[in-house]
Amino acid sequence: MKLVLFDCDGTLVDSVGLIHEVMARTFVHFGYDRPDVSLTKSIIGLTLDIAIARMQGKPHVDDEAVAMTAHYKAIFSDTRSEAGFQEPLFGGITAMVETLAKRENLLMGAVTGKSRRGLDLIMDTHGFRQHFIVSRTADDCPSKPHPAMVTECCGQTGIVPADTIVIGDAIYDMQMAKAAGAKAVGVAWGYASVDDLWKAGADAIVEHPSEIPGHIPG
Repeated sequence: MKLVLFDCDGTLVDSVGLIHEVMARTFVHFGYDRPDVSLTKSIIGLTLDIAIARMQGKPHVDDEAVAMTAHYKAIFSDTRSEAGFQEPLFGGITAMVETLAKRENLLMGAVTGKSRRGLDLIMDTHGFRQHFIVSRTADDCPSKPHPAMVTECCGQTGIVPADTIVIGDAIYDMQMAKAAGAKAVGVAWGYASVDDLWKAGADAIVEHPSEIPGHIPG
């Protein structure tokens, strides 16, 4: 039995437009200039308070980063409801998930820097809840690249890390997988460069979701 754990933002859904807009509005609200989208992309995958502190160049989360995190969360839903700020699936994701769901030798789950509420919204919007039987979010575990999200999913399912594949678009996903003792598969359509994914420890890189099943032994 194999366990396949997917990152969400940049892997399953294209959420950079929404994340960047909410982040930019948060920074402006606290008297800062709008950050460049490249800076926002660089922190996607981290837990929100750590992401904000890192965008500010701070070595750790301080009171302002905590306040900015609360503001981000407060305005997220209203921003998401505006035209143009939804979180669409990347092309080919639905077919890939349905293909894997038919395999009796694997279980699927999600490991994400999103909140539990944010992940549930994605799962329900796209009809994935029935397929993803285990998950860990920023509300449950330390931020990536800490291995807890992976190891806790392994513990819940009874599948060891050596039989687990983490699929993600960020260097933090690759680092988390290797720290947990799992296989790391990077996706080329996300927000980190392919070179950075290799450097972070990727065991393989896929160019399209249809390639993912081929990287899962069975």
